[in-house]
Amino acid sequence: MNVIFAGTPEFAREALHALLQAGFVVPLVLTQPDRPAGRGMQLQASPVKQLAQERGIAVAQPRSLRLDGKYPEDAASARQALLDAQADVMVVAAYGLILPQWVLDLPRLGCLNIHASVLPRWRGAAPIHRAIQAGDAETGVTIMQMDAGLDTGAMLRVETTAITEDDTTATLHDRLAAIGGRLVVDVLRQAQQEPLAATPQPQQGVTYAHKIDKAESRIDWTLPAATIARQVRAFDPFPGAATALADAAIKVWGCAVADAPAPADAAPGQVLAAGATGITVACGEGTALTLTRLQRAGGKRLAAGDFLHGFALAPGQRLQGRTP
Repeated sequence: MNVIFAGTPEFAREALHALLQAGFVVPLVLTQPDRPAGRGMQLQASPVKQLAQERGIAVAQPRSLRLDGKYPEDAASARQALLDAQADVMVVAAYGLILPQWVLDLPRLGCLNIHASVLPRWRGAAPIHRAIQAGDAETGVTIMQMDAGLDTGAMLRVETTAITEDDTTATLHDRLAAIGGRLVVDVLRQAQQEPLAATPQPQQGVTYAHKIDKAESRIDWTLPAATIARQVRAFDPFPGAATALADAAIKVWGCAVADAPAPADAAPGQVLAAGATGITVACGEGTALTLTRLQRAGGKRLAAGDFLHGFALAPGQRLQGRTP
């Protein structure tokens, strides 16, 4: 079975690696154009492109696939590459471009998407972040037969996994990426033997995982501690949960809801205690949060005790966020 693969970030790389390990022939990979990255802002190939080049697979990087869009020459070139590949199916994982109908119709078995949620919950761009931020008890991976809608296609396979109290977007991403690679291999192996049975998505329970905006990183200390703790985990590794003391920016990478409530007269963001085991901060609804891992601008992530050696924080000071 010939498989065209379309994807860009590390999540997609894991799926491509699984397909290649399983012995599927991948004559062509589509991925986003190289982007500036790092301190020198040098052009950098996506994780998917890097793997494809290591394996000697042809790579196409169109800026658009719309034949009537802004880059018709890119779309026309990609169309010819897709036709030349003569693939049976296209597998898509976090590609980053909308597939027009001509692409969906091209492979014999259509286009299959690896989506990091249990659809129809968390359709859209940031399903892992939003599941943690919302406090979901579980999430998973859906292999979906793509249609023209936004993650609306019929489901071919679903597998769930619990979201633990320690999960960050980084740890959950890695677990879901491994599940996605394994599931899509299973689905394609089944497709080699028999027609795939697809189940329409339920009409109830639809939610959208909107793209993460950097502005969301700012901690609102008027929120309950448990809500802020989920934000910290959801925004690790990007964009990080941010606060400040005067003009000094601070990112919070680890925390725990404090056992004791905040004093009734404590203002949200007020430091209640600061020591080797953590920095306890008053939050909304009489709750408190203990910060255990922090980072100042230009520095490294440090345990609270080490952070305090180079950054003075004392009870009574007030961290700034979305507070009055």
